[in-house]
Amino acid sequence: MDYTKVEGHVSLVRDPDTNAILNVNMNDYEKYIAQRQEKQKEDHRIENIENEVSEIKSNLDEIKDLLKNLSK
Repeated sequence: MDYTKVEGHVSLVRDPDTNAILNVNMNDYEKYIAQRQEKQKEDHRIENIENEVSEIKSNLDEIKDLLKNLSK
């Protein structure tokens, strides 16, 4: 496929079929993939922490209820 270079940008080309601008610099692509994977790991870690906090809150509520019932 023949791409047209984007003026003023070394690693950008235009696809004549879709008119899309593509970055052909593999280092940039690999850096993007690594950043996306790190973001996914961080999102997963945050989700796990949120679930743990929710479980702790639920356990505390249960303990409160048990203590209330004991004091009656």
